[in-house]
Amino acid sequence: MRPAEGMPIFYKGGMAATQPVDDKVRDALSRPITVVDISTTGRKSGQERRIEIVMHNIDGRLYISGQPSRRRRSWLANLDTNPKFTLHLKRGARADLPATAREITDAAERRQVLERVARNWKRDDVDVMVQYSPLIEVTVPGV
Repeated sequence: MRPAEGMPIFYKGGMAATQPVDDKVRDALSRPITVVDISTTGRKSGQERRIEIVMHNIDGRLYISGQPSRRRRSWLANLDTNPKFTLHLKRGARADLPATAREITDAAERRQVLERVARNWKRDDVDVMVQYSPLIEVTVPGV
């Protein structure tokens, strides 16, 4: 049985379930910047890994980035192995949503997005961010 429109499928503990994407969830996702948790699957352990991180809504598209670092983040390496993850909203709405990550590696696209992220964070080191900051685009079904 397929879920109704706006009711994405997600898997928790190996069982499929659905959660509505209602107006409260849409409002929470539309915030220009918000703190969320993400749960990824450990690339080596297969265990769930949950972290708190900042998400940006730029022109209706969702992005997660981080501070510049020469070291590749574990969460990004996990998403490279398995791009499916759970996005945990905790401000404006509480919801656990299925999501898919797309790492942004193209320099021009990275610059375009990270210039906006830098503005949100009041940073002026965009060149460093383009070179060393993790950056993914987040897709949530039904949004």
